[in-house]
Amino acid sequence: MNIVDEPRAKAGTTYSRRQMKRGDRLLLKVLDMRGQEDLARVFIAELADGSRIEFVESVQPPLPRERKWVLIVSTLKGCPIGCPMCDAGGDYRGKLTAEEILAQIEYMVRRRYPDGRVPASKLKIQFARMGDPALNEAVLRALELLPLRLKAPTLMPCISTVAPRGTERFFELLLGIKRKHYPEGRFQMQFSVHTTDEEARRRLIPAKTWTFEQMAAYGDRFFAAGDRKIALNFAPAVGFPLEPERLVEYFSPDRFLIKLTPINPTVSATRSGLVGLIDPSDESACHRVADRFRKAGYDTILSIGELRENEIGSNCGMYVAQLALHPPHQTTGSMRLGTGGCR
Repeated sequence: MNIVDEPRAKAGTTYSRRQMKRGDRLLLKVLDMRGQEDLARVFIAELADGSRIEFVESVQPPLPRERKWVLIVSTLKGCPIGCPMCDAGGDYRGKLTAEEILAQIEYMVRRRYPDGRVPASKLKIQFARMGDPALNEAVLRALELLPLRLKAPTLMPCISTVAPRGTERFFELLLGIKRKHYPEGRFQMQFSVHTTDEEARRRLIPAKTWTFEQMAAYGDRFFAAGDRKIALNFAPAVGFPLEPERLVEYFSPDRFLIKLTPINPTVSATRSGLVGLIDPSDESACHRVADRFRKAGYDTILSIGELRENEIGSNCGMYVAQLALHPPHQTTGSMRLGTGGCR
């Protein structure tokens, strides 16, 4: 199935410390990276048209990279939605090609494993950095090609989406790709929900999206025996309804689980005045929120990263925006590719 027609490359992908090429076509040039080897790194890259994107590699302490390695890639050049907690909105410049998406993944893989053989017990690739993946059908082509590009039997892609209205074709094609290439628990699907009130959700996600009923109906078709439950992601905010009992009307706990995350300290979240209910400094309050969902019958995950990630900008925060204000030589904690070490 040819999802997206793209120019045929004359040769395979080639890696260097600063760039990725496909044949004689430059796919991306890495401008800067920052982070810590034992936690996460953010890479800033420029595409052939001059647009800038970012992508991330991370581990989950105390697990070593050989146990779990997470790669997070961009699918759009910015984002047209403009959620008030996300810095990716406001400067949308279009869609990435499948090769530009794959180049991010292959850059991070070949930087560590030149032969493309990934020894991690779990390799998780999240299409969740800049942009909603459902707005770009090139993501589907990337998912088809991914098993051919990497030697990674434990590969697990993850699609995280707000379920924009008008993307029904994307989700129908995704269903077939998942069944063919990633069955039996080798794919993770996540809907970003954030509040249990659909009217209030429009304030957090200012775009036309699927209703809860539509998301639930699709999830019921998507889920198969042996699959991971579909995640409903909440970064809940003070002042927005959070009533787990209302979810049960649409989302069966047999097929859906709840993932609770903090609102990361992005520029947008600060400007919007959003205050998160999941406060990493108040463990008991976090568990009280989680227990409300558990009482409604849902498996519930509290997903709180290392606080050091806030400084790195790997958990959210769109470092591209910071780079525009502070060039690489001015950016605290950045690694200039010519220096060979973290500052």
